[in-house]
Amino acid sequence: MKHIWKYYLLALVVIGIDQAIKLAVHYNMAIGAPGQIKILGDWFKIYYTLNPGMAFGLKIGFKYGKLMLTAGRIVATILIGQHMWHLAQAAEKTPLVLAGWALILGGALGNVWDSVFYGVLLENAPADTPLAWFHGQVIDMFYVDIWETRLPQWIPWVGGLYFSFFPIFNFADVAIFLGIASILVFPRLSAQRTLTMVDDREHFAV
Repeated sequence: MKHIWKYYLLALVVIGIDQAIKLAVHYNMAIGAPGQIKILGDWFKIYYTLNPGMAFGLKIGFKYGKLMLTAGRIVATILIGQHMWHLAQAAEKTPLVLAGWALILGGALGNVWDSVFYGVLLENAPADTPLAWFHGQVIDMFYVDIWETRLPQWIPWVGGLYFSFFPIFNFADVAIFLGIASILVFPRLSAQRTLTMVDDREHFAV
């Protein structure tokens, strides 16, 4: 049980790296295209942008929507931390699954910090918000331009329009993605390994 603290420490490391990157971008780059840094041509760049709402910049369309979103994120991170604590006591726990939950917790807290404090500390809350606290915008910077094209004219209603699919995310998002992948993949690998060992034992017993 005492080993649970190393997973909470991993979450703190994720938060530290995430916040260090965000602050470095904030204090050294201009928002938008003028300040972008191309890493792999137009395909991958460092691009300073602010996300006022949910994933991919989606917003909740009423006055206190952002406040509710931030409150929901805080509750979710508390539940994740409690789940990790209970999971550490379970006999079937695996280190990689706990590490996955730690990555999710650290990533979630990294974005929660932006939402709670950056509206005041970095003054990045939208001008029309009722208060700066809990209305900070999340800093994103990793830009991957997967696909862009002008849609063919024969497509009804949208033909001829320019379309692009380019996720912009941060280190916290990467940690959450890797955490989800680990808790989905590693239990299955562990179960398959157990079944293989059982089959081998039965084979040799025969």
